[in-house]
Amino acid sequence: MKAFLVIVIFLLIVAIVCLVYLIVQNNKKRLELEKEKYLFDSKMRYLQLENLESRLDPHLFKNILNSIQSHAYQTYYALDKMAGVLDYILYDSQRKMVSLKEEHEFALRLIDINKIKLNPLFRLDIRSNIGEGEVFYTEELIAPLICVELIENAFKHADLASTDAFISILFKLKNGHFDLLVSNKKSRMKTLHKEKGGYGLTALNKRLELIYGNAYKLEKNEDDHIYSTHLKINLHDFKTKMHTTR
Repeated sequence: MKAFLVIVIFLLIVAIVCLVYLIVQNNKKRLELEKEKYLFDSKMRYLQLENLESRLDPHLFKNILNSIQSHAYQTYYALDKMAGVLDYILYDSQRKMVSLKEEHEFALRLIDINKIKLNPLFRLDIRSNIGEGEVFYTEELIAPLICVELIENAFKHADLASTDAFISILFKLKNGHFDLLVSNKKSRMKTLHKEKGGYGLTALNKRLELIYGNAYKLEKNEDDHIYSTHLKINLHDFKTKMHTTR
């Protein structure tokens, strides 16, 4: 009887050891599969971003050159501004992330180039509300060229002829939250539409989603007279996410 109990206990111990071994191996395989899935998803996100970004530069170059060519009398002024814009597009935009300071300065130069299309009496309201001591202003947390689409759309589709026409652009950074608000009076002669090939706000939204996930929002509002867009990025949450996923 004693020998039988010893055998039973031994078999139970062996069974427990085997069960623990199987559980450990299954967990190990599960973790390996999760890691492979994460790497696959990361590669897919990278390829999607590369595809989106590769389509951006020609679109931007075309709009800039059209602005300059149609206002030859201001070409010298425009080319001076364009030098900084092209440096940013050719070099800085190749980086995965830039600082908000760099993107902000680029956006202001881009606005200056687009200003040459406007009548001197046109109401253009550009404001920058950057909180003092905002460390997020100089940290590299911004995907390059994310301001382009909103700004270009405002100049492209604004009513440039009416006496009450306007374009308003606000850059805001407070407590780690970046906001870009753009609004304009709509032209009676133009309708907002997607760019050829589907590029436009849809592509921007996809790019932002791939990069920032839940840390951003892109909203648009439209009525019979006004079109507005509002980009919000929680830089604090995005920075935290970057550190936890490394």
